[in-house]
Amino acid sequence: MVAARWNPLVRAQYQRLLAAGKSKMSALGAAMRKLVHIAFGVLKHHKPFDPNVAA
Repeated sequence: MVAARWNPLVRAQYQRLLAAGKSKMSALGAAMRKLVHIAFGVLKHHKPFDPNVAA
């Protein structure tokens, strides 16, 4: 829930899904999945998070 509020990439996706008519829990689940993907990429490549690189 914090990432959906403060992370610009996750927040954009969360807001986009809500605007498309998805339920809050569905949008939150997608936001959690996106956050896991971001975290995995950071751990896999041993580089700090750069929101300009992630799409």
